[in-house]
Amino acid sequence: MDSLKARLHLGLSLSLGCLMLGIWWLGHSALQRAGITLVHSRLQHDAEALMAALDASGKPQLRESWLTPVYRQPYSGHYFVLETASGHRLRSRSLWDWELETHPLAWGETTTWQMPGPDGQQLLVWGGNFRKGDQDFVLAVAEDIRFLAAEQQRFQRWFGGIAVLAWLLMILLQRAVVRHSFRQLQPLYEDMERLERGEIQQLGESVPQEILPLVRKFNRLLQLFAQRLAHSRNAAGNLAHALKGPINRMFQCLENAEAGACAALLKKELERIHGLMERELKRSRLAGAGSPGQRFDPYEELPALIQVLRGMYAQKSLDIRWQIELDRPLTADREDMLELLGNLLDNACKWADHRVHCSLVHRGGTTKLTVEDDGPGCSDAALNAIGQRGVRLDEEKDGHGLGLAIVKDIAELYGGQVAYGRSSLGGFWVQVRF
Repeated sequence: MDSLKARLHLGLSLSLGCLMLGIWWLGHSALQRAGITLVHSRLQHDAEALMAALDASGKPQLRESWLTPVYRQPYSGHYFVLETASGHRLRSRSLWDWELETHPLAWGETTTWQMPGPDGQQLLVWGGNFRKGDQDFVLAVAEDIRFLAAEQQRFQRWFGGIAVLAWLLMILLQRAVVRHSFRQLQPLYEDMERLERGEIQQLGESVPQEILPLVRKFNRLLQLFAQRLAHSRNAAGNLAHALKGPINRMFQCLENAEAGACAALLKKELERIHGLMERELKRSRLAGAGSPGQRFDPYEELPALIQVLRGMYAQKSLDIRWQIELDRPLTADREDMLELLGNLLDNACKWADHRVHCSLVHRGGTTKLTVEDDGPGCSDAALNAIGQRGVRLDEEKDGHGLGLAIVKDIAELYGGQVAYGRSSLGGFWVQVRF
């Protein structure tokens, strides 16, 4: 069942049905218990009145004037039997020719039971063992509860009908409430259509509180995609700009220069273009072949990345060391983190003489990524220019001045900051704080 409405309707219908059944059962039990208790109390009072009317001074007999008329009317629904220890029985005239059986009871013991009575009656019997004078008596007093049971059944039917009507009304009310609640999502549907048409950049947050976290996550995802799109466009534009110079110079050479000089210049510019393409291929290799995801595990990714760099700079025989102090993987896009780490480590390997150090540490709620080398480093004045797009400190090195600018863009994407300085190894030091 994929429909939330259907799930809500079914869940509430079953819950209300169980609730109504529970209330019906409790009402039925309480009503039956109350009726039986009432009759039981009345029978006890009748038994006390009968014991008061009993004359046990000689042969046991009842004072007829003390008895209520209901015990004289045949099959009136009120009966009694008084039995002595010797077997002598006194019975109400209302029993007529029907016998009311008693139960043997010990002195002071009382009990109740139900049994069929005359003329289709249903009797509730109260029995007890009494002592009056020097004789013990077993007294059984009975009352027809057939009309009480009929009234109880009538009430249960009415209650059941009312409960079913109430259940149906509540279901209809719940459907109206659910329909109204889902109607509050209509602005969200309209915003998504406007977003598809390019009229807005993000979804509005005037939605129910239960949907608001999802809308905010979606807006965050839209923002992330927009930043990545801008990043991709910048990368493509920078590469095109870097290729434009050599290609223009080759065209000018073909138009103006002599064949020998032109060949030398063409070779130089083609080597430059080849270097740019190798640079992009190198970046692709650093990014790896894994699938994208919102989880970056440096314990798994960093050794593989360093292995690639050692192969790329095999002629230097670099000593690349790394340190990781994290209690869990980073919640960040894998490709973003690989590009950030790849640019920093590639830059360090390019300038290092022998040693490159990398550390990724989480302390005090802050994650710090530090990369340093033992290369020539740079002056304080040059540190201010580093990170600007296209700025290069040495034109003789491969590249086109985008690595640290890309690092800065990715850091800002995750709310981080980038700092530059001189390493304790003697070279360049860069740290990204998240």
